[in-house]
Amino acid sequence: MPSRLTLMAGGAAAFVALLTLGTLAAVIARAGGAGWPGVADWAALRFTVLQAALSAFLSVACAIPVARALARRRFPGRGIFITLLGAPFILPVIVAVMGLLAIFGRSGALNGILGAFGVEPLSVYGLKGVVLAHVFINLPLAVRLILQGWLAIPAERFRLAAALGFGPRDIARHLERPMLREVVPGIAVTIFLICLTSFAVALTLGGGPKATTIELAIFQAFRFDFDLGRAAMLAAMQLVICAATAALAARLSLPPAFGAGLDLAAQHWDAASPLSRLADAAAIGLAALLLLAPLAAVIAAGLPGVFRLPLAVWQSALWSVAVSLAATALALLLALPIALGRGRVLEITGMLPLATSALVVGTGLFLILRPVASPASLAMPVTALVNAVMALPFCLRALIPAARQVEADYARLADSLGLTGLARLRYLTLPRLRRPLGFAAGLTAAMSMGDLGVVALFADPDRATLPLQLYRLMSAYRMEDAAAAAVLLMALSFALFWLFDRGGRTDAAA
Repeated sequence: MPSRLTLMAGGAAAFVALLTLGTLAAVIARAGGAGWPGVADWAALRFTVLQAALSAFLSVACAIPVARALARRRFPGRGIFITLLGAPFILPVIVAVMGLLAIFGRSGALNGILGAFGVEPLSVYGLKGVVLAHVFINLPLAVRLILQGWLAIPAERFRLAAALGFGPRDIARHLERPMLREVVPGIAVTIFLICLTSFAVALTLGGGPKATTIELAIFQAFRFDFDLGRAAMLAAMQLVICAATAALAARLSLPPAFGAGLDLAAQHWDAASPLSRLADAAAIGLAALLLLAPLAAVIAAGLPGVFRLPLAVWQSALWSVAVSLAATALALLLALPIALGRGRVLEITGMLPLATSALVVGTGLFLILRPVASPASLAMPVTALVNAVMALPFCLRALIPAARQVEADYARLADSLGLTGLARLRYLTLPRLRRPLGFAAGLTAAMSMGDLGVVALFADPDRATLPLQLYRLMSAYRMEDAAAAAVLLMALSFALFWLFDRGGRTDAAA
């Protein structure tokens, strides 16, 4: 007889598979079949893979020294800085792009400085702009996840290393590199899949047909041609690539090997030299400059007008909060049994939403629900549902390593005590997963606050989320109101992320 946990994990995985693959099947059925890729489609595939690979590599490579510095150093405002690191990833992409253009755009601060020295202005459009935006958005996520891996190394290992006279190279060889081999493949693949399904970044910074991603090509097939066959073909192509990548990451992942600790604060005797201090300060300072300067530019432009926003914008903010909370609850209900279940199939199924176009999921649901009810009347529940499923891979990336660590460290003890079922979940699993659960909930809530994809397919004029309202203000060239709405959206996203992520912040400060 399968256990209750196995049934719950299988049911959650089946639901995710049905929503992702079932909606694609609905689009293919409505189109009468999928077409065959043309020259433009292969070009979009090549560009998509290239920019995603470059973005993932640079994000992880830059995140490792930053995460290492944050794990080794204590300084005033460190907790706030770690929380702010989540800002670019949890913000709506369009707001993040606005901030990047304020610094790196043709009329941005950087080109203003270069112009003062007679240097030609830099362009952020095309491949370099897309990669820059993706690194800006995904670097904080990589830092937070790698930082959790660094903090998971028991303090006793560092004390033993100090007692054995280990130097910095020995610490890196025996403690840090094994941890990185465990966590980096999954993080790199997660970022690769995020960039592979990029839409808003390519739309705003792509710079033309030579810089078109598969997701943008799907949007063009839907919006301009209503060619469901081509859209389904592109979605299937994207799904195959992403599924193969996720399967490869699952094979490359290594089991935790450090064992349990006493949750003591680690002391890094290997980081006491002036050169180490300087390197860590430089890593933190450069990361702060790259990540916080664009956000400061957005705040400076929109903060004065926040309290002059129309009533409709505030009503949209309430709808966004309600959708975000519902999506967060549903995402955790799906993520927890999958993370606690065993088997690569569950993990790969949980990563399926990253391989699926949100536009295809929304369109498939539109086609399925249209004969039953008005899609506009179901706009908010459907948006919450899709947001929860799309956030599931990020929840699993935070929960699965922690759940495996709990089983590796405490499973035998729990079995010997007869701790099973709900009692085991309540007294062992949930307390040990409190920190990654808080981080996953905060990430889901903030991501749902900023979603603009699915709601645009369903929403009616009377009910709109805040990102959709922001898009409407920008389309009407009400740029002052749009900037103020962006600041309001940023504040609400931060607030939800902070409230849920208190456990994660405790972890970071340990």
